[in-house]
Amino acid sequence: MRHFLGLTGVIAASILLLVSAAMNWKFGYSLGKSEFESQLYGAASAAADCFKALLPFFIFAALRNKSWSQAFGGVLLFVVCFAYSFSSSLGFAALNRADTTGARAINAESYQELRTDLARSRERLTKMGDPRPAGTVQGDIDALKQNSRWASSAECTNATVQQSMSYCESYHKLRSELAVSAEADKLEAHISGVNLKLGKVPTEAAVKDADPQSQLLAQLSGLSTEEVQTGLTVLIAFLVELGASTGFYVAFSFWGIQDRLHHIPARVVTAVAASPPPPVIIDQEAAPREILPESLKSDVELFFGERVGKEDGSSIMALTLYDDYCAWCEARKRQPLAQPIFNRQFSDLGIQKAKIAGRMRWLGVRMLFGDEEETSSNPMFASDNLRTPRSLMLARG
Repeated sequence: MRHFLGLTGVIAASILLLVSAAMNWKFGYSLGKSEFESQLYGAASAAADCFKALLPFFIFAALRNKSWSQAFGGVLLFVVCFAYSFSSSLGFAALNRADTTGARAINAESYQELRTDLARSRERLTKMGDPRPAGTVQGDIDALKQNSRWASSAECTNATVQQSMSYCESYHKLRSELAVSAEADKLEAHISGVNLKLGKVPTEAAVKDADPQSQLLAQLSGLSTEEVQTGLTVLIAFLVELGASTGFYVAFSFWGIQDRLHHIPARVVTAVAASPPPPVIIDQEAAPREILPESLKSDVELFFGERVGKEDGSSIMALTLYDDYCAWCEARKRQPLAQPIFNRQFSDLGIQKAKIAGRMRWLGVRMLFGDEEETSSNPMFASDNLRTPRSLMLARG
């Protein structure tokens, strides 16, 4: 389960980092005047975004090593990279939201215009009643023209007698009916075309609001639509950048914690929890320390117990002690710690460190095996360039 959660977190952080890098590349690309300059700006922006995801590891490592200047530089660089990435994502999100909202507004306006046109055309068609088909009316007109009065009235342009006037009146009524039928046919064709266009309009265009989400949140919060849209844009950009910046550190930190807990033997945890408090060794020079099982001791504590002994007036050069620690780790196939971390953990054991004759030395300790360097009140130990003879060491031992 822990591997699944860790892998899921890494995948999610990778997606957020890719999205953020793409946004930064797009923003950097838009700054160039030529194609080459655009590619340079885009690559630099994407690289800065990726470097931003690594900075939390570097910063906390510097803090653990008490390298304050490196930690301060890392924090400063992280702030600059995060601000640049955030502004890029903010601009990208704002532009994309404006384009999407504008396109939706145009579609909604077109949809409403089509609906209005359709309603107006149907209303006009309804007012025409139920006209006969234009072909039927045209047939009646053609039959009427076969009458002898069509010629005697000069095609109904010179009707002088009552019979001819009645005949021509019927002819003109048919012509009017033909015009109405033709108009009805045009309206029906127009209505069919509008319905066809409405069928091609996206479904979301039927919504009157261009941004329904902002409208709803504005109603719930009492803010204006513009304020809600601004807040949503900032939220999206902040989500992407924060996830891309700290996602990997959080995922890997969880994975590392779970791995350390998993490697503690269950029998040791049970024994420590069930047993009474361990005995305390009283040391005159150091603070009391609890005796822990071997499996719970750090490598520095194991090295101290095997290779280093306490002795008043003795000292070991810091570099010599670290070299012996590295050899001890190599003999046991262990990964040695970096010297700053080793020095910090060795200091936690209650050992004092001082600068003597230009070199850092551990005070009150000596090497149990091999040659060692010591300082005491004897003038022969005042220089770091002098080594204690092995025979004198054995005699003192």
